[in-house]
Amino acid sequence: MSHVTAPCLLDRWTEENNAVVDKWKQHRDRGDAVTREQGLTLLKWCYVESHKLLQKIQGVLAVPAHIQLELTVVYNCCLFSFSQTQLTEAEHLLTHSLERALGAVGCDRPPPNPPVFWCMVLKSLGSTPSLRSCTLQLLCLHWALWLSTWRLGHIQELQEELRSLSEGLGAGEVTVERSAVRPAVLVHPRDLKDLLLICTVIAQGAELLCEGRCSEALTVLQRDSSPLAPRELLAQIHTLTGLCLSRTGRPHSAMQCYRKALETDVRCVCALHQSILVYRQLGNTQAEIQALRLLHSVLMMPPATQPAVAPPIICPASLLPGQSLSSLLSVPSPLSVLHSLAQKCVLHGSVSEGVEHYLDLLAALQSDHQLSQGFSEPPSLPRLPELYLEAGSSLLTAQRPADCLALCDEVISTTLELLPERLLLEEPMEASVPGSPDKLGLGQDRLGVVLWSGAAYLLQAHCYSHLKDWKQAVTHYTRCINLLMKVCVKQKGCVKLELGVRTLQRLKGLALAGRGISFTHRDQKRESLRDLQLSLQAAPGCASAGLWLTEVLWRLGRRQEAAAFWEKTQSSSTASSLEGVPLYLLDPQTGPSLDLTDLRRRVEEFINTRHS
Repeated sequence: MSHVTAPCLLDRWTEENNAVVDKWKQHRDRGDAVTREQGLTLLKWCYVESHKLLQKIQGVLAVPAHIQLELTVVYNCCLFSFSQTQLTEAEHLLTHSLERALGAVGCDRPPPNPPVFWCMVLKSLGSTPSLRSCTLQLLCLHWALWLSTWRLGHIQELQEELRSLSEGLGAGEVTVERSAVRPAVLVHPRDLKDLLLICTVIAQGAELLCEGRCSEALTVLQRDSSPLAPRELLAQIHTLTGLCLSRTGRPHSAMQCYRKALETDVRCVCALHQSILVYRQLGNTQAEIQALRLLHSVLMMPPATQPAVAPPIICPASLLPGQSLSSLLSVPSPLSVLHSLAQKCVLHGSVSEGVEHYLDLLAALQSDHQLSQGFSEPPSLPRLPELYLEAGSSLLTAQRPADCLALCDEVISTTLELLPERLLLEEPMEASVPGSPDKLGLGQDRLGVVLWSGAAYLLQAHCYSHLKDWKQAVTHYTRCINLLMKVCVKQKGCVKLELGVRTLQRLKGLALAGRGISFTHRDQKRESLRDLQLSLQAAPGCASAGLWLTEVLWRLGRRQEAAAFWEKTQSSSTASSLEGVPLYLLDPQTGPSLDLTDLRRRVEEFINTRHS
């Protein structure tokens, strides 16, 4: 019976294998003639049928005559399992079938260690000409499984064997072409090998880059890649190469790589994002703004429609799931990019454009129903009150004080119930008072609530100052100061509180300076002098407060003090660092201005007269 039925079984099983493979290939070649749902249904059917066939084959004792067919069916079956993300199942089928093949040729069961396992398999099965190709295609498949589960160590240990795959794949009995006696394969192993080579370069380069081994990563990424590789993968290699160069202090070379990435694949938004960071590093603000505009427009484009057919059996995304690569190629959300663009425009002269971007940002957050959930927003964005304050500040800079007042009213009314009677800052920060209203979930950021409300009063005072309503300006500056006086810092120098305390002092200094300037315009010189002096104590290096203090001293007839203070400010090289200072806590760009030329002339004439 074995002499008669075995060949019949082999032919029947080969026909069943080829029927499943041909059915899938016909669907793939039909393109848009079928829907995506039909394709997924067919893929599931092929997965089930291929497993049924494998069960039949493995239901009989493994003999040398069956090995070539069984290993080819396992290859196809594992590919279908891969398409269903059944990776553990695919690996079990692969190793179990190879163990059966080794048993059929009289070899012992190999140890589970992958390098040792495959050395034994290649020695026992790969040396047989008729089995070499089907054995190597399973090695290729195991490579794909290691890559998709980020086991790069196994790939590294078998790199010599994997690099020599090209010599053996396609040799022997199994070929892509369909014939009556040869089992067909779902994906040609050579095509799979080419895809795995470039994906491995990307994975290894990303891993080394995340470990800080940039030179080694650069060596890996600069290996020759097939020009026929998918454009998206070639673009990723260019992008990662640019990251290596940027991190080793070669920003201009990095920019060339990012340009290559975008030329290769215009959808490579990561390369565009990284180029923005390089422009920022080089101080090329206009190029950065232009790139931010482009990135935002690309991110706001509707996503590409899903192809009508089912996805390929193995795609790059399934082979590159690692967190290392994801973190390196991550791109900010459209709202985060819009926020960066708005800030840059306001800070660098395009105020009207920046205002529109801020208003678009707030509208987008409202349309996403984020306001109804409290002060929640994407993690990369500032808190919502800060966005309101930044938008308000930009509106004031654009000389739209009424709109700024309205936005600040929103912040004040929302934070009103959360303001503490008194706030003691110490480490650890004290929690919310039990029973206090906390409808926005901000109990753990009580200092933030005080700062936001205080900043809103400050901006409103700036608005009234801009409108020359000095009485209202003094009132609102005073409200800001009174609110900030509720905060008591118990432990100065506390690392956790350092940023908040610095913001508190900056805010207090601006409010005192603003009130002092307003008092000056109301001819309340002594009150003005007091506030301007207190402003410089709270926030040393405030240029506007120093200049106005000189003016007030001059008006009070204390000209010698005014001259001394002028000389001190002109010779002083110490200025407060504005790095990290929120947009709404920068010196106001509108409102009362001092005739600096006239002040300098008066003071210098006095100094010259005194010395003569």
